[in-house]
Amino acid sequence: MSLASAPPKTAGPALKVVYKSQTKPTWCPGCGDYGVVASVERAVASLQIPPHEVMVVSGIGCSSNLPHFLSSYGFHGLHGRAMPVAEGARLANHGMHVIVTGGDGDGWGIGLGHALHAMRRNLDLTYVVMDNEIYGLTTGQASPTSTLGQKTKSTPLGVIEEPVNPIALALAAGATYVARGFSGDPKHLSDLIAGGLKHRGFALVDVFSPCVTYNHLNTFDFFRQRVYKLENAGHDTGDLVKAFARAQEFGPKIPTGLFYRVDRPTYEDLEPALKAGPLLHQRAGIRGKDKVLDEFI
Repeated sequence: MSLASAPPKTAGPALKVVYKSQTKPTWCPGCGDYGVVASVERAVASLQIPPHEVMVVSGIGCSSNLPHFLSSYGFHGLHGRAMPVAEGARLANHGMHVIVTGGDGDGWGIGLGHALHAMRRNLDLTYVVMDNEIYGLTTGQASPTSTLGQKTKSTPLGVIEEPVNPIALALAAGATYVARGFSGDPKHLSDLIAGGLKHRGFALVDVFSPCVTYNHLNTFDFFRQRVYKLENAGHDTGDLVKAFARAQEFGPKIPTGLFYRVDRPTYEDLEPALKAGPLLHQRAGIRGKDKVLDEFI
């Protein structure tokens, strides 16, 4: 695990805030994740969120290198365990904007249980998943979102399992902002991420982010020929039933955009320990500890 260096705390009004770090991305040339990191940077900049008020948490995988490429707080954790770290950071200081970044293997495989419970609790987190429908870092095995019948290193005769549907899972689990973007359309994607950052509650932005090295089925051209924007189709983002119906579309036409959004109290709103403000700023110690101890005597 590694903790990225802290960003500058202040920037005067005449100074240009820099959100890009000095660490250069090392993804394969043409990787979809370049579009994602640019979209995250653009989203944070459009909202003028100071870098020291942003923390990016990731797990393991090609996509999980993203925290290194932004000038913000960052934590590069263990495989599938980004969400618990992000939850801890958010509850310790719920004045921070906490972004979780990862891939379909990290998030929809070993990390799926953590993600579902964070969604049902409606923690105020923004989860950006770079879904390339393959395990890229380990050189091309089938992932939880690989297409049925797809031939990979681990499935030479074709995938025999139905793929996970991230959008439908998030809707069923209780996420209050559910969207899908395409890294080949970074402007649209940055708008969806900005919307997730502004939303109070759990925001999922699942991203079609093609792996140009190991997935030759779900390519940029594959998605460009199929994706359409929900906002151009008159979709009602407040209708959960219609959102589920749209989530089932994966064929000649594949929807991107905001599937569903609803306002309801966040976990932080309902947690009594946070009523006095972020734990980081509260006085340490247990209130009424003598009374608590007396109950055990």
